[in-house]
Amino acid sequence: MMEQAQCFDGMYFVLMGALSPLDGIGPRDIHLERLLHRANDGVVEEVVLATNFTVEGEATAHYAGELLRAKGIKVTRIARGLPVGGELEHVDSGTIAQAVMERRSV
Repeated sequence: MMEQAQCFDGMYFVLMGALSPLDGIGPRDIHLERLLHRANDGVVEEVVLATNFTVEGEATAHYAGELLRAKGIKVTRIARGLPVGGELEHVDSGTIAQAVMERRSV
């Protein structure tokens, strides 16, 4: 989807899943050590985390973010909120709440 949107002109690293301790999926299973190695090459200035907004995705973004920040790397996360063209009356309250919390000046 990032390629289709043509909104990011940088390098990519695709994790092979998300952390899920209950399912036995840990950091090694999704190759987090490879991401850390690649991001710590002295060229990378920022890592943009784009994980699903599920419990597993949130845990993965938090864990990866902590590891990357400990290496002195700037970490950001894609925003979430209302879809383009979406109607407010059809959006769930959690999505609206998140969109309001992540609002920005125009």
